[in-house]
Amino acid sequence: MVRRILEVTNPPSPSKLPEPRGTASPSPMSSSALFFFAGVLVVLVIVLIIITLFWKFMKLNEMTTKFAKKDNSLPPQGVASEVLSGTLRTISYFNFQTLKKATKNFHADNLLGRGGFGPVYRGKLRDGRTVAVKKLSLDKSQQGESEFLAEVRMITSIQHKNLVRLLGCCSDGEQRLLVYEYMKNRSLDLIVYGNNNQFMDWNTRFQIILGIARGLQYLHEDSPLRIVHRDIKASNVLLDDKFQPRISDFGLARFFPEDQAYLSTTFAGTLGYTAPEYAIRGELSEKADIYSFGVLLLEIICCRKNTDLSLPSEQQYLPEYAWKLYEKNKVSELIDPRLRQQGIEDRDVVHVIHVAFLCLQPLANLRPPMSEVVAMLTCKADTGTPLKPAFLDKRRRAEGSFSWDVISEAFPSPYGSLESHPASRAK
Repeated sequence: MVRRILEVTNPPSPSKLPEPRGTASPSPMSSSALFFFAGVLVVLVIVLIIITLFWKFMKLNEMTTKFAKKDNSLPPQGVASEVLSGTLRTISYFNFQTLKKATKNFHADNLLGRGGFGPVYRGKLRDGRTVAVKKLSLDKSQQGESEFLAEVRMITSIQHKNLVRLLGCCSDGEQRLLVYEYMKNRSLDLIVYGNNNQFMDWNTRFQIILGIARGLQYLHEDSPLRIVHRDIKASNVLLDDKFQPRISDFGLARFFPEDQAYLSTTFAGTLGYTAPEYAIRGELSEKADIYSFGVLLLEIICCRKNTDLSLPSEQQYLPEYAWKLYEKNKVSELIDPRLRQQGIEDRDVVHVIHVAFLCLQPLANLRPPMSEVVAMLTCKADTGTPLKPAFLDKRRRAEGSFSWDVISEAFPSPYGSLESHPASRAK
């Protein structure tokens, strides 16, 4: 009895109370394991970062060592930094002496043609590859290294089977060179303008037409950048061994944001292929390329130049002559006679001529986008009735002046309502 009274008056201390069932105190071992794994994870991340940086420096060192062994020189600092940052990782850097040797000192026998910014030579590299080397003329392309690399980055950012592929570049002192894949059948103008006996049947011509259209569709609508080529013509279309076309020569190409209707810029390009709104007012948009494409279509079908002053006056300017035949319901007379000897269907070719007229519409906003042009070519959908294209005045041509001024008032700017908005214009 006395013992029970003592127990009641002296209860056990809290430290000696039994723990409730189902609960457990934190284990010192589990906390230690958690800190251990967190530390290991941090160390692994640091090691991975170090390995990545080390790999980049090793790649750069490997590249510079390779060129030092070959030509006793290193890439310029600007090119090296571009390679390190990854912006030029998809192409190669070539030393000037390497390309000079590959082209046999840029010998005339290796001359493939002349572009807007310089001659193009055939070259053979040490590994046996045949390439096309474009040597930019110092007086025409006054680019510094940063501007040159910016242009190279733009070209490498666009990849399509109907665009010529850039393999590498060279920036050595004042020398600026671009190295492209070599096209066995060279440029389209050598065949279209009848400078040789090579003949293309209709299937080949249509393949070329469709390929160019798809290349332009990519530039205008599907590429990461909205790009206007500005110089679409036969000499800037290269043909591979299967006569697949590749658009080349991006020296005049421009790109601009989607929210701008056009660029206000100084004229550059080739007369005869130039859209009126661009030639008159300097309003550049993708519709300028579409106009040039329309002229090129007629050239491919007729197998002649768009301007030939040796012909009778009514036939000298191809789009004008084609429209006159269209008005007389004789447009099939444009077709290359050699195609007719093969027994082709005139209606297939006439359909493409109608597409060309739509591309030649006098107002830019009347010309269809390239995606619609591709659809009309592939699906042979109804093209509708085109308006009369814009032509040079015959009297001005006789005077030797190729100005578009005579039509500026007849064809006002379709962007007139945008003139008051500075955001719609760009220098």
